[in-house]
Amino acid sequence: MVPRVIPPVAVFPDLDAASDAFARRIVANGRAAVREKGSFSLVISGGRTPVGVYERLAGPLGRRLPWEVTSVYFADERCVPPGDAESNFGAAWSTFLSRVPVPGRRVHRFRGEVRPPSREAARYSRLVGAVRTDSPRFDMVLLGIGPDGHTASLFPGSRATLERRRPAVAVRRSGQPPYVPRLTLTAPALSSARDVCFLVAGSDKADALRATFRARAKGDPMHPASLVRPARPAVWFLDRAAARGLPPAAP
Repeated sequence: MVPRVIPPVAVFPDLDAASDAFARRIVANGRAAVREKGSFSLVISGGRTPVGVYERLAGPLGRRLPWEVTSVYFADERCVPPGDAESNFGAAWSTFLSRVPVPGRRVHRFRGEVRPPSREAARYSRLVGAVRTDSPRFDMVLLGIGPDGHTASLFPGSRATLERRRPAVAVRRSGQPPYVPRLTLTAPALSSARDVCFLVAGSDKADALRATFRARAKGDPMHPASLVRPARPAVWFLDRAAARGLPPAAP
């Protein structure tokens, strides 16, 4: 039976409205983090869904973000050069990173061109360092899910979903196109954040979203997004199409 209690969820009429709210949350979190400790660390994701968020960060709204003390990390990357059309870094760079005053030394990309990929995964693990949910490594993590339930490059049933020690690993086989090896932060690393937020849009994600919520009580490697379990419950920004079929929250 589907549980009635679900994580914090905000449902919007469409992706555009969800993207606007998400971008505003990033700016609010960034300003709060800088007031508290002088810096802001943000993990971003690839794919088409967050493009609207990134475009807003590159516009007037993003001018409120303290870029000079913001560090940007990546949830995952395809093992391609940064100039390749399939590069998550390349897409983020052209969409917004090249248009905001974030210092280059604070943009920490996965080097998808490095071979073997395991060598780059080891370097990124050293960069991230030990991860703990009781002492978060990141201030905010932006994630999505695919129609198969994957998040970052954690694909259903893959060995990477079982990793509990290393912050980053190489993924030899992708479960979704493009079918190239991947580099990804692991579930413990993605969980090591003050604020984890998912942005999910489209009716093709509805079944995966419903299955993920069913699996959240214990976490299930067949539903990788359910393995991301920060100390403070993740927040889900959904459009109506993705949210269809979700159980109502308990009163």
